[in-house]
Amino acid sequence: MSATTMGEQPIYSTRAHVFQIDPNTKKNWLPTSKHAVTVSYFYDSTRNVYRIISLDGTKAIINSTISPNMTFTKTSQKFGQWADSRANTVYGLGFSTEHHLSKFAEKFAEYKEAARLAKEKSQEKMEMATSPSQESPAGELSSPLTPVTPPMENINGTDEMCDSTPNSDTRPEPAQNALAFSHSPAMTKHWEAELEALKGNNAKLTAALLESTANVKQWKQQLAAYQEEAERLHKRVTELECQSNQTPVIKSQKTELNQTIEELENTLRDKEEEMEKMKEELENMNDLMEQKDTLTQKLEETELRSRVLEEQLSGAEQRLEENQEEQENFRKSLRTLLELLDGKIFELTELRDTLARLIEEAS
Repeated sequence: MSATTMGEQPIYSTRAHVFQIDPNTKKNWLPTSKHAVTVSYFYDSTRNVYRIISLDGTKAIINSTISPNMTFTKTSQKFGQWADSRANTVYGLGFSTEHHLSKFAEKFAEYKEAARLAKEKSQEKMEMATSPSQESPAGELSSPLTPVTPPMENINGTDEMCDSTPNSDTRPEPAQNALAFSHSPAMTKHWEAELEALKGNNAKLTAALLESTANVKQWKQQLAAYQEEAERLHKRVTELECQSNQTPVIKSQKTELNQTIEELENTLRDKEEEMEKMKEELENMNDLMEQKDTLTQKLEETELRSRVLEEQLSGAEQRLEENQEEQENFRKSLRTLLELLDGKIFELTELRDTLARLIEEAS
């Protein structure tokens, strides 16, 4: 099913990274696009409604109808969000510049107001249709709905998405005896909990990395433009210095150009410092990924040791059952032998008595 209809036309488009709130925690953001995608406002003239639509390939990752009670909130300089009660979710957009975010917010407010007016007109038509003989005074028209922010708590922008990683200094080490085996299920649950936490952090770090990569590309383009401008200004200064008859106007231009060059150089230094900070953040992300791989490997080793200990316990139990069965068979054999001995003793006693009687009779 297509995300748009024949009566809909795009009226404003921009590009941004798209996120949705985690339906389980209601706090963390989940990226729905691997890179920046086109986000557009559409107007449906047949139904007189406005919608926000974004496609990632052929998949609709945003399909939100604007209603009067929606509110678009800026949570940081480049991130904004709004709640859609019909879709039962909260959408987040990460922009490359603050200007794009402000423009999107202005359009949201504009189309939200248009949606409110359209709804009021629709309600007015319905009232006139239901009571044609009565004219409603202008003061009795229903007031527009008051925007209500959906009850979503602790929804942060991309600048506040990273949680603290679990402390890896207090990990218990498995022992090699039966006592350690008795604690191995608890240890396994401990490692599984750490792995799930790292998976959540990995998703959030991936989203932050996407935004950081977009910012780095933009800064590189700005740096290249600043460098070209600085070279052009240096050439202009050289040409002015080569002129034999320097006038006060030329000196003034040279001073202005030198000031502009200094400003550009300061801007370049600031951008280079920002790029260094971004590189450090990327290195920290790589360290976190290595910690995740290490914990995953340790969890697999713990599970393997647990399986080996379970097999050893099963073998010991089987041998114990076999020994008990052998002891029972030995007891049965002893009882049988005792019964045979009792019979033989009884026969010998009777034989002795018979021989004694015979001896007495013979004497």
